[in-house]
Amino acid sequence: MRDHDIATLRHQRSIAAPIHFVGIGLHSGERVHMSLRPAGASQGIQLVRRDLPAGEQRLSVDWTSVRSSQLCTILVNKFGHQVSTVEHLLSALSALSIDNVIVELDGPEIPIMDGSAMPFVQALQNAGIVDLGVPREVIVITRPVCLQQGESWARLVPDRRQRITVSIDFDARVIGTQTMSVDLGPSVYCREIAPARTFGFANQLERLWRQGLALGGSIKNAILVEGDRVANLEGLRFQDEFVRHKVLDVIGDLALAGKPIIGRYEGHRPGHQLNTDLIALLMQDRTAWRTVKFDALEDVLDEVAESRAAHRPEHAPGAWTPDLKLATSPVKQAVADRVRALFGTSR
Repeated sequence: MRDHDIATLRHQRSIAAPIHFVGIGLHSGERVHMSLRPAGASQGIQLVRRDLPAGEQRLSVDWTSVRSSQLCTILVNKFGHQVSTVEHLLSALSALSIDNVIVELDGPEIPIMDGSAMPFVQALQNAGIVDLGVPREVIVITRPVCLQQGESWARLVPDRRQRITVSIDFDARVIGTQTMSVDLGPSVYCREIAPARTFGFANQLERLWRQGLALGGSIKNAILVEGDRVANLEGLRFQDEFVRHKVLDVIGDLALAGKPIIGRYEGHRPGHQLNTDLIALLMQDRTAWRTVKFDALEDVLDEVAESRAAHRPEHAPGAWTPDLKLATSPVKQAVADRVRALFGTSR
């Protein structure tokens, strides 16, 4: 990571002025108004649904609130109210190192815009980003954490950088096998990741519609793969736009840790369920990470490197068995139950 990119992590940041969006939900198909408003230091990212009764409107943006699906990331509060498809907005906020903002909306889903994170990035940059002058804390990965679900796997490994490597493999020849590896920073994100759009398959649409999903999807907000071709008249923005969008999704899902993660993410055929389960496992294993003030980051990274050099090598994907503690909420319990089923571990 370049010095000027990692320097954006030094202090907490917010936006300088309110931002307003109008769009539709990708899955709900409902029109939604969304506003982003400045927030003070240590307030974090707050979701507020103005269409709900007073006292039930707020949702926490962190891993304990996750109710994932294979198609998007969903957050839910203790009253059962949810906001879905949060990953693209969280991806943009995370990549631009904005960690304090109030997100107000009048429906259950973040607007999909054009299917990428670029509309959010442009609006955030136009509004201005404010350095709040308060030191930021980051999460340093101290030992590998790995999760495998079927043919998909992902892991977080100690590294001095915020590095993301993703590979995908689809039967459709227009996608095939694609791989991307990138050091996360605002400049590379805006140029290489943010413009990449979400995608779907024409032969799956009827099934999704019957399930009440993808009701707002169109070639205006997604890449439509039809057989072995892209149905969108304008074609692709990048030859490997599909894997670039997967990287975008990973960044948004990792943001649910609540603080920037200093370490290397590697994933093969990742999805939202895998990513958010990986974060839940990480956060429940305090031996795998440390919270560090940015100014102490280099010293801690040196300690981690020295410790790893003195011990055994990294685990291979799928070789780690999680030490699961009793969950303290229905959301955590659901994650723990899924992982116990995968690994055959007992309570």
